[in-house]
Amino acid sequence: MRAASSLCTALAALALLLWPVVVQADPPRRTQPEQSAQAAPAELRQQVQAVPAQLRQPAPARQAPAPTPTVTVSQAPQALELAVGRSLIVNSDQDIRRISLAAPDAADVLLLSPRQVYLTGKSPGATNLTLWGAGDAVMAVFDLDVSPDQTQLKRMISSVLPNERGIRVITSGKTIILTGSVSSAPSLATALSLAETFAPGKVQNLLSVGGVQQVMLEVRVAEMNRNVLQRFGINFSLTTGGNIVHSMLGGLTTFASGALTPTANVGAIASPNLGGSASLTTFIDALKDNGLVKVLAEPNLICLSGKSASFLAGGEIPIPIPQALGTVAIEYKPFGVGLNFTPIVLESGRISIQVNPEVSELDYSLGVTINSWQIPGLTTRRASTTVELGSGQSFAIAGLIKDSTRESIKKFPGLGDLPVLGALFRSSEFRKNETELVIIVTPHLVKPLDMARQTLPTDGLKDPTPYEFFVAGQLEGKGATAQKPQQLAPAPDGKPSGFDGRFGSALPPAE
Repeated sequence: MRAASSLCTALAALALLLWPVVVQADPPRRTQPEQSAQAAPAELRQQVQAVPAQLRQPAPARQAPAPTPTVTVSQAPQALELAVGRSLIVNSDQDIRRISLAAPDAADVLLLSPRQVYLTGKSPGATNLTLWGAGDAVMAVFDLDVSPDQTQLKRMISSVLPNERGIRVITSGKTIILTGSVSSAPSLATALSLAETFAPGKVQNLLSVGGVQQVMLEVRVAEMNRNVLQRFGINFSLTTGGNIVHSMLGGLTTFASGALTPTANVGAIASPNLGGSASLTTFIDALKDNGLVKVLAEPNLICLSGKSASFLAGGEIPIPIPQALGTVAIEYKPFGVGLNFTPIVLESGRISIQVNPEVSELDYSLGVTINSWQIPGLTTRRASTTVELGSGQSFAIAGLIKDSTRESIKKFPGLGDLPVLGALFRSSEFRKNETELVIIVTPHLVKPLDMARQTLPTDGLKDPTPYEFFVAGQLEGKGATAQKPQQLAPAPDGKPSGFDGRFGSALPPAE
């Protein structure tokens, strides 16, 4: 009996050791003896521990295939916008277990409660905010865009430019973008200056200037110059008995080779016969000169608001400039009718103009001679100023009235004071000069003109035939018509609206 009991105990222990091997080989099938061995009492398990180690080694089992990894993509991020210095509260319908902010330099995050997150913008930039719920499940992902505060900039633009309703402010990172339209160039400059105070050097201008921004400037330069010259003088040469007396007052004569030579100022020469060896020659300068000069220049020029334009109708005069080693350089000096101006259309519809008109002409009386080259001088009328006026209004920006009188008497002391005969021993000159100058500017807001209505100075000109030119002496052929006068562009009420000329037409004030 004792031997049978020991044999049963050994068989039970062996069956208990073989049970895991059977389960690994074929998990779905279990036999009744295995279930009995699993339910064995604790004493039996202690006896199994006493079995030698070589009997408890499991048999080699078949390896199970490696599991395939699974990647779960969280939901698409939601966009959140936050201004620097501003705060935002994010509410959740579930309890929040964990929070992550990718860039703490851009924003601060604070968990107020299990379902409320408090965000504060620190500096412009972009980051991500991720929220986890129960079981480490991702609840939400937010793309957080922290931008400069637009509220204060919009408030300042609205306060400084109350009539500019078309300005829009957009931020992208650290950059401020201004879009829309403004009514004038000064408003554009003001809006850009305000934006620069919030983002220095990071302002993008996409604003456009609306309305008519092309300005045509008419300039009229009118000058009248009257001069009167009266001159009388006598030089003489008396020769008698080997005695010679020459008079050279007033530069009427020059003395060379023992004789007097008249200059260009001498108008008459008299040589009466005194008889004998006496000889008398008189050189008379008697002149009365009246002069009248009229100068009228009307340059017109069109320019975009805020830009500069220049105009010159004339030429350039070469001026030699002596250099080292006997070389001569040539410098060109412009002359003629010139105009430079910069218009700015203001918000009120008025026009601010910086204008520099100039009218110059060659004057050989003011010239000099350099190395046998005669260089003429220039008579110039020039003005430079800045004015503000409405479209179609005129301003006399410069004017001059000059009246000068000069009298000169050259005479021999004593002899020149004698009555009647004293005229032979003096030279008199009287000059009077009167000048009147005025410069008028008139700006116009203009738009392009239809070419069908355009007229040119050459319209109506017909070349003469050989008979008309050589025989009849005509400069224009028959059938030539005069240029038609320009018609003013009608306003909506049918009345003339201002200038309509060779360069464009002025808009009515209502436009």
